[in-house]
Order: sequence, then structure tokens, then C-alpha cells
Amino acid sequence: MSKRILVIGGVAGGASAAARARRIDESAEVIMFERGPNVSFSNCALPFHLSGIVENSDDLVLMCPEKFKSQYNIEARVNSEVIKINREDKKIVVKNLETKEEYEESYDKLVLSPGANPILPRSIEGIDGPNVFTVRNVVDIKKLNDYIVKNNIEDIAVVGGGFIGVEVAENLELAQKNVSLIEAQDQIMNPFDYDMAQILHKEMMDKGINLILSDGVQKINEDSVELQSGKKVAARVVVMAIGVSPETSLAKDAGLEIGETGGIKVDHNYLTNDKNIYAVGDAIEVYNRLTHKKTRLALAGPAQRQARAAADHMYNIPHRNNGVIGSSVVQVFDLGAASTGLNEKAAKAAGISYDFVYLIPGDKVGLMPESNPMHFKLIYEYPTGKILGAQAIGKGNVDKRIDVIATMITMGGTLEDLKELELCYAPLFGTAKDVVNHAALVALNLLNGQFRQVPVTKVRELVENNAFIVDVREKDEYVEGHLKNAVNIPLSEIRGRLDEIPKDKPVYLHCRSSQRSYNAIMALQNMGYDNVINISGSYLGICCYEYFQDQVTGREKIVTEYNFA
Repeated sequence: MSKRILVIGGVAGGASAAARARRIDESAEVIMFERGPNVSFSNCALPFHLSGIVENSDDLVLMCPEKFKSQYNIEARVNSEVIKINREDKKIVVKNLETKEEYEESYDKLVLSPGANPILPRSIEGIDGPNVFTVRNVVDIKKLNDYIVKNNIEDIAVVGGGFIGVEVAENLELAQKNVSLIEAQDQIMNPFDYDMAQILHKEMMDKGINLILSDGVQKINEDSVELQSGKKVAARVVVMAIGVSPETSLAKDAGLEIGETGGIKVDHNYLTNDKNIYAVGDAIEVYNRLTHKKTRLALAGPAQRQARAAADHMYNIPHRNNGVIGSSVVQVFDLGAASTGLNEKAAKAAGISYDFVYLIPGDKVGLMPESNPMHFKLIYEYPTGKILGAQAIGKGNVDKRIDVIATMITMGGTLEDLKELELCYAPLFGTAKDVVNHAALVALNLLNGQFRQVPVTKVRELVENNAFIVDVREKDEYVEGHLKNAVNIPLSEIRGRLDEIPKDKPVYLHCRSSQRSYNAIMALQNMGYDNVINISGSYLGICCYEYFQDQVTGREKIVTEYNFA
């Protein structure tokens, strides 16, 4: 007897589960129900309609019901909201949103993929105004874009500095709008540590975004937004992107168990506490293999894998659930920003003993056109050297480097494994010692006590306390910008100027990206200096870290000139 499989929700989770079930079983009756008019669309590409990169909103729709039927023999019912699950009778109640008719459908297996809803705090006055928008589906993005065009809107505020907020802000700026990005926390893009986020802050400011941090929205007016600090920001349109909450109302009403994070609780096969009901995607809670805790992860890749695993389990096909690590990438104007696994904040919160390296090697051979520095941060467990996470920001292929680290994490890799990893090389694509190999070597030197470092976040404190800092760059580099109290002793001269370097107190060294200062430290240690410390990130990292805060706070600079070259 053929199975009757009903799927609530489309897009990455629901549509993938339906398609996988069909590939396994041609005889199954598979029906999808979608509350909106589009059952399959590229939700990750939604913001790009605002800039015209995706010119027609209809192009965001990947598959219409007719194609689902003709190509997959899957019935996709749009504008159909499932309003109740009757678990005892194994039936659902569906409401046709066009005719308002309600009817029942029976199932053998049911898959929930309801997604998540944008958070709209009721505490914000004016949150229900006609000029307030969210971005969840094609209807949302079309409505937003049409409103902007029809009303000739120029001033727009985007609230929330996560993936959606950053991409919406960028695409609106590309459309030549006056964009303010407002974030209540002290940084945008939470997957990145504070030191790395400063690079993104600078990029957004440089490209014309009015970036406001550590301030929340209190009131939305017709032509402005009032902040908790008392500031007023010009905005005739407000896009709310402060986060999402899992859509669990249907599951709760049906008596399905909700997990500790607020998502639907599932087992390793994505079964709920009902043996005939599965749940996948943004609405469920998942297991983080690094922290060993439950979490929620609103990403398309994991949702598709969950959907496949759920469909497989219906047909007794085994699945190994490895948990999630959270890998992502986003474009921020001219920069790519990618991350995977744990950052420092997450490692601290999980109580994991860790250390990190922050280096800025070239993304390809320096002689090649379009060679640029890549800011790379690698987090590893101390003292095991197990790789925990990484962040990369630059104009080159940051996704490639982070994908390598994600693979290493998944395979339980260590710094020794990463050091020996054999990767593709040609001058136009990378360097013989790739960024990730380089990071492993630096980390192993730290782990094995070959040298010590101080993070870029502590440099201001060193300068203000008049610590002894040596800049080992060449004189012409030093003249173009340097730490105010740094002594310039180029690496090429350091062996002949030892009398200028004290042995009775800590000596902090830096260059442009930490490579020359590392060589200086090793030389000094071999000549009897036992208190020499490398400044992680060096001058380029210092400038990136200090720039945004200096611009916003107006505090005294610790550098004579910013130099990002």
C-alpha cells in the first residue's frame, strides 16, 4: 500500500523532503501545503531584488505548482494554510485562503517545515505602521520594493545587523538610497568576534551606510525613527530585521514537544514525539557538535540535509546525524565575510578552553593582479589543538578557506592535520603556503610555546600605559603611519641595534601583518631576550580595529595615520 505524505511548508525544508520522498517512492502520494503564493523560492536571494541584481521579483520563484506536478508528480497547494493537526485521526485541517473553505486531509507521514517569523517587538511605538516592513518571502520583498518606488523613498532605516539586515542595507545603498543600519548590540554580524566585526563596520561606513550601534529603536514615525538614546534618524521606510522566532504554534497546539531553545524538539532522525510526524528547518532545535548543546540554526544547507534525512527515515534508510557547526558567508560590498564553528564568544559561553590566532596573509601571490590581504582568525581548543572555528574577511575567496576549516571540524581535525593539508595552488588562486596552512603553523608555534602574543584588542591599553613597542617595518612604512609611542627598528636593522631594545621589561613587536615581527621575535629570543611578545594582527589589524571606534566616539587616536594598504 502506497504512503500518503503531507508536507507543511515549502522552500528549502519542505520542498526538499517532498522531492526526496518522491525519488525514493514513485507510488507515494505527496502533497505540499504553503500558506503563501509561492511554494519554492530563493529566500537567500530576496534582498538582491532591492538593488536590481535580481531585476524581476518573479525570478525569485524557483518552482511553480505546475512544475512540481509535471516534473515530480508532487501536488503543491499554495495559499493553503494548515490550521490544525489531529494526531489521533492522523489528519490535518487546511484553510484555503482564497475561498476561506476548510477541509481535512489524512496522512501516513507528516513533515513540518513552517520556518520562522520575523520578530516585531510590540514595545516599539509605531511598529504596525504602513511604512514598516519585514523580509521573509517574495511577497514581502515585492511589497517593500514597490512601496519604495511608488513613494519615491530616499531615506530608509534597517533595524538589525544580522544577515538579512546587512544584505538589505547593502542592496538599498546600491540602489542609491540613504540608508541607516541600526543595531542594538555593539557590533553587526554576530558570527564574528568583535575584533573581526570592526573590518565590516569600516566597510559599511566607507560605502555610505549610516551605521548606528549600541542603540535601539523606541518609536517609528512617518518620516523618522526615534532611538533609545534620544537620537532621531530620518526614515520614511523601516525594515525590521532584528531576528526570527521559530513558527511553532501549530506544533504546540498539536501537543508536539518543544525543546529548551523554543524550537520543535526532534530526535536524530528529525522525528517529533509523534512517530508519524517529522519537523525540519528553521522551526526545530538542533545539536551543536562543538558545544554539545541544543541550538537553533536558520540556514538553508542544514534544512535541506534535515529534509533528506527525514524522508530517508520514512523508508528505513539509515542516517548519521553529526550535529551542526554553523557555516555561513555574506557579501558586504567589496568584502566577503565567512565563518564556521565557534568564535571566541561562543567558546567562552560553552566553557571551552581555547586560544586563537589572527593573521593577515595575502589571498594570492602578491605579484598577481587583485592580490589582497585576508583577515583570518582561527579558534582552537587548548591544549589539544582541536580546531573549533574560523572567521575570514577579505576580497579574495574567503568561502574556500572557511569551507576547508568546516571540513576539518567535521572530521575532528587538529592543528597538525591542518598544517599538513595539501591544497591546490597556483599564483592566481592562492599561495603555496595557503592562508589556512599558515594559520595552523602560527597556532602550533603558540601552542608549543615558541612565542607569545597579545591581541589587537589590548593595543590601546599598551599605548596608553607607554609600553615599549617596536615597529619592525621599514622606515618609509613607519612614516606613513605608526603607533604613537612605537620605536622604529626595521627587521633589516634589528641585529645591529640590540642596545636599543631593553631586556628588563616586556617588549611588544609588530609589523604590517605580523610576519616580519614574528621573525624578529625568533631572532631576539635566540639572542637571549625572553620577554618579547608579538602583537596579533599587527599594524593593519590595529588600524582596522581602531578606525570605526575612533570615528564614532571621537576619542584620541593611538596611531598617527590609519593605513589599510
